Amino acid sequence: MSVSGFDLVFYAAAGFSVVTTVVAITRANPVYGLLFFVLSLLGMAIVFYTLGAPFAAALEVIVYAGAIMVLFLFVVMMLKLDRAAAAREVSWISRTIWIVPIVLGAMLGGELIYVLLQKTATGGAHQVISPQAVGLRLFTTDLGAVELASMLLLAGLIGAYHLGRPSREGQ
Repeated sequence: MSVSGFDLVFYAAAGFSVVTTVVAITRANPVYGLLFFVLSLLGMAIVFYTLGAPFAAALEVIVYAGAIMVLFLFVVMMLKLDRAAAAREVSWISRTIWIVPIVLGAMLGGELIYVLLQKTATGGAHQVISPQAVGLRLFTTDLGAVELASMLLLAGLIGAYHLGRPSREGQ
């Protein structure tokens, strides 16, 4: 059984996504957790691309890693922190902690370049799934998963509202 370049990139990107998700969950600083989660979403975009769903990969980058995670980062950064937490953040910025996300992001970029070069070298022989097929599958056989994801997003929205609302001193 031979392993193709797409298979290697798929397994590398999938492992990358799992590792960065675990790191995101275990971070005490929410900003670093969100940054590692963005890396995880970018890894998932490469997984989608290697599976033949470039449209889903593009949506993953544009919608999730781009818009929603930037919004989360702004919300976390805009929360009022006490002076001790602000002093800690200044010390975090000066550390070399950024080396790990930069190296991981470079690994993802290398995987993406490899896949794109392989696709052009083979003449695009990789099977591509159309957006219509993805939508048909999501809203017929996988409708329960879509509804579960929408309930999870609603719970997150309610939690964000609860955390962001002004406090009422008298109650």
